[in-house]
Amino acid sequence: MHVNCFSGLLALAAPPAGSQSGSSAGAAQNPLTGILFPMLLMGVVFYFLLLRPQQQRAKQQAKLLAALKAGDKVITAAGLIGVVVAVKDKTVTLRSADAKFEITKASVTEILPDDATTKTVS
Repeated sequence: MHVNCFSGLLALAAPPAGSQSGSSAGAAQNPLTGILFPMLLMGVVFYFLLLRPQQQRAKQQAKLLAALKAGDKVITAAGLIGVVVAVKDKTVTLRSADAKFEITKASVTEILPDDATTKTVS
């Protein structure tokens, strides 16, 4: 192991207490300030770009599931479109065409308005 691999650590070390430095920019040379500010800035950006929108979507989904009632036309996460027959604590019973099935509430992604019509591509 060479002594040169420790030169980076030695450069970051604080000078001895009795020595005088030629420059008076002590705050600009502080390695903690040089690392702390960018990390804090990244944390703020991370919060506003990732965490906050996810929390807002979770609140919106919880509000949607609370408003779910029999007779609503819904779309599930799998892409199924059906009409709600019954709502239980954790599940929803849907009717789609001739099929009737039970799914978890969490898989309901959207409640369609009453006037929504499906368009077919010719």
